[in-house]
Amino acid sequence: MEQDKNIRPWGRYDVLEEETGFKVKRIAVAPGQRLSYQQHARRSEFWTIVAGEALVTQNDKQTKKIVGETVTVPIGMKHRIQNIGSTTVIFIEVQIGDYLGEDDIKRFADDYGRAH
Repeated sequence: MEQDKNIRPWGRYDVLEEETGFKVKRIAVAPGQRLSYQQHARRSEFWTIVAGEALVTQNDKQTKKIVGETVTVPIGMKHRIQNIGSTTVIFIEVQIGDYLGEDDIKRFADDYGRAH
């Protein structure tokens, strides 16, 4: 299966697998970068950190995550991941829901001018 490569200002993501009801991504966040503070209306997410050191924000509470640790993001929870180390943070994201489109994102804050 050919991977779907998507470059973003913070790094990139690759869709590894997608079928009805779920999607699996490999997400790489460059040192010093972070994703927007966001929430989803129609999907939950499950992350496993496989490289690097991250700061995860969930409903305004921050926790540090390292290799082997996991994060659960229920539908509607505000969330963000930030690379606080000197090497790329890589995590595997499993999305589960009835709609998995990239437009199911409500951004509350964004370093790249994409909040709405």
